Order: sequence, then C-alpha cells, then structure tokens
Amino acid sequence: MQQVKKTADYTIYQKKSGRYAVKGKDKQWVHAEDKTRILNAEQLIKPPEPKAPVPQSESEPESAPEAQAQGQSES
Repeated sequence: MQQVKKTADYTIYQKKSGRYAVKGKDKQWVHAEDKTRILNAEQLIKPPEPKAPVPQSESEPESAPEAQAQGQSES
C-alpha cells in the first residue's frame, strides 16, 4: 500500500486495487461512515449521486381499472 496523506488524526493509504484504507491515530483501521467522511473531506472520493426514480410503466395502471370495469359488467 502506498501512503497518500498523513495527518495528526489519521493516515490514508491507497491499495494496489485503487481503493483507500484509513488508519486512525490509535493504529486501528477506520471503517464505514467515518472512513467515507474522511475520504470525502480530503476529496479522494466523491459522494454517490442519488439514483433517478424509475418511472412506472403507463400500461400497468391502465390495465387495473379495465379489469375492474370488466369484472363489474359480468355480474
């Protein structure tokens, strides 16, 4: 691993795979949200963009009322 940046609170390493590892001042690895917050602050990664909502197919909502109308006319 290659050392990218060292501060008083943590050391950032870059793995051969391109991913980052963060070791705290207590020599323990930093995980999850803390790691993400540190890497975002150092601008080594960018936050994920929210996914666009998937539009529903227009044929699905139309078929339901038709089925109900057909069911009522048969009675």
